[in-house]
Amino acid sequence: MDSQQPLRILIADDTDSDRLILESIVRREGHVPVSVADGRQAVEAFLEQRPDLVLMDALMPVMDGFEAAELIKARAGDELVPIIFLTSLSDTESLVRCLEAGGDDFISKPYNRVILQAKIKAFMRMRDMHRVVQQQRDQISLHNRQLLQEQEVAKKVFDNIAHTGCLDAPNVKYRLSPLAIFNGDVIVAAIRPSGSMMVLLGDFTGHGLPAAVGAMPLANCFYGMVKKGFAMVDILREINQKLKQTLPLGVFCCATMVELNFNSHRARIWNGGLPDCVLYRQRDGSLQPFRSSHLPLGILDDSAFKDDCLHVDMALGDKIYLWSDGIIEARNKSGEMFGEERLLEIFREANDGEAIFHRILDAVDTYCGGERNDDLSLIELTMTEQASVVSPREEPREHRYSGLQEWALSLRLEPSTLRLFDPLPLLLSILVEVPGLSSYSGRLYTLLAELYTNALEHGVLQLDSSLKGTSAGFAEYYRQRQQRLAELAAGHVDIRLRHKLLGNGGELTIIVEDSGPGFDYLQLRPLCPGADQFSGRGLGLIRQLSHAVEYRGNGSEVEVVFQWDAND
Repeated sequence: MDSQQPLRILIADDTDSDRLILESIVRREGHVPVSVADGRQAVEAFLEQRPDLVLMDALMPVMDGFEAAELIKARAGDELVPIIFLTSLSDTESLVRCLEAGGDDFISKPYNRVILQAKIKAFMRMRDMHRVVQQQRDQISLHNRQLLQEQEVAKKVFDNIAHTGCLDAPNVKYRLSPLAIFNGDVIVAAIRPSGSMMVLLGDFTGHGLPAAVGAMPLANCFYGMVKKGFAMVDILREINQKLKQTLPLGVFCCATMVELNFNSHRARIWNGGLPDCVLYRQRDGSLQPFRSSHLPLGILDDSAFKDDCLHVDMALGDKIYLWSDGIIEARNKSGEMFGEERLLEIFREANDGEAIFHRILDAVDTYCGGERNDDLSLIELTMTEQASVVSPREEPREHRYSGLQEWALSLRLEPSTLRLFDPLPLLLSILVEVPGLSSYSGRLYTLLAELYTNALEHGVLQLDSSLKGTSAGFAEYYRQRQQRLAELAAGHVDIRLRHKLLGNGGELTIIVEDSGPGFDYLQLRPLCPGADQFSGRGLGLIRQLSHAVEYRGNGSEVEVVFQWDAND
């Protein structure tokens, strides 16, 4: 109600003369009086008339003013209905009782007209202000509901992009506890076509929707590139560039990325701005920390971005732990942080590595009393055998009638490209567009990798595979590889692909030819060497994965036929 409009004022007094005086004062101020003689009538009149203010005598027959005031306040609910008690009582206990019964003020008899007018005006200003506050509250509540609905819709879109990937693999444990609907922390994990597992833990600045905006391009980029077999450094650079272009100034992503190679039992780690991650060795319970040595993603331009990674050998059962700063910055009721030392103490006291993950979560939850002030994320990655890890999520092997079907392409890689470019992700991205062939992306990646590596390293660079007979020779082999690539001035690798439909599937022909001198392929052994040998395994693997292999000329050209069936 506008404060300039007449107010409806309820007058409850059992004395006729007092009611007349009050009615006169109310009318003179331009308001409308509603008069009753006892408390029960006051409650009934309030329910019928819904007055803006009540002048209530404390002592009345049938129902006194105290009881009537309590009932009126209860019926008013959230609505502010000021009650001014009219009383001849002057003792402190009686005046306190007026206020405790729901009264907002009191006036002693006999009435002072000027004071009564001032109090009416003051309470009407208070009532108007309360009405504005209620309107603003309702608007805020409406906007909040709309925001929550929008966030729920956006979260469904986000969850479809940033799916769990291979986080349900048996060697992975993780906890992602958002502070809001949207999480400033993000965990993505996937398996490359080569079989290695990539996991990224990111922590965006802030919370809620603004923090999660950057997680969408990050997840989209991560899953798309891992599926196509891109190297870890390429994925990091692409994510960094996307976030740099997308996010506003001051918003970035602290992140740790880990690649587990289950064949070589090695891990590759990049940490940019997150707390230290640690390697827990199951054999003796020792810890190896990996500190952040890079700036977060989304800050530096590509030319300044550093993608160098740490490499570490792992034994079966060894575990890598990653966590966001929500773990070590969790606070107790006194405002003290959980801290890194308490976290490391859990590792040091552990007798069984299998219990560490849950002990950390329980310790943090107990320390902060179940109340958090930040997103909380924790990951445990265990080195295991390849066969025990879930395979990449792939499309059902069903024949689709869209995409590439019968086609051929030819690609020549010259020295400047051979030095810097990995063609495998590009080729694999083409192959997965063939209806049904994407289900075989792991096999195809291995085939292409072996063929291209042999052509480049043994054909163009003429490296001696026998060097890889020992671990020291293996290191020397890759030193020579790096040196010869840097000095490469002549040579090429030709890659030709041809696909045709075949029944309910198809046939892919891969031809790789290099400019090298070739080799005596007639002396090739038909089977792979032992698992403990570092060299000579690729050729046997190619035969196992393909349906036909043929070497031509001096051995510098090889043709591989791969057949697939949608019903397999």
